[in-house]
Amino acid sequence: MTSTERVEHHTEDPHKLENMCTEKGMRMTDQRRVIARVLSVADDHPDVEEVYRRASEVDNRISIATVYRTVRLFEEAGILERHDFRDGRSRYEQVPEEHHDHLINLQTGDVIEFHNDEIERLQEIVARELGFKLVDHRLELYGVPLKKKSDS
Repeated sequence: MTSTERVEHHTEDPHKLENMCTEKGMRMTDQRRVIARVLSVADDHPDVEEVYRRASEVDNRISIATVYRTVRLFEEAGILERHDFRDGRSRYEQVPEEHHDHLINLQTGDVIEFHNDEIERLQEIVARELGFKLVDHRLELYGVPLKKKSDS
């Protein structure tokens, strides 16, 4: 039996995204650096408005338009991944070093990252049975917490 493991890919390196941008030859303005740092230390999947809120706490000259442009630039450069978790907002995370899937709590909007070898194996089988080699995938599960049993 395969177990499901929660994945924590939060980095303590506030310069990780910034360094990735520099490696790709991107010009890094002070405002881009602040936005990159905010995203580097995010342990959630913030939307643009939340990135803006966090970045403007560091530098109040950053506009929401700058955040939108920068996030799009980072996404196009392949260092940021956009998700739509059915809450009407695009949410972002660094492109992960290791693959993981998402379970979204529909009551709270919390996103749980996980990895399950059995799910990965089954996806490969499905693709092969349909005549394909799986090259990428994204799995999002949506749920509500199971009710706790009463103690009585």
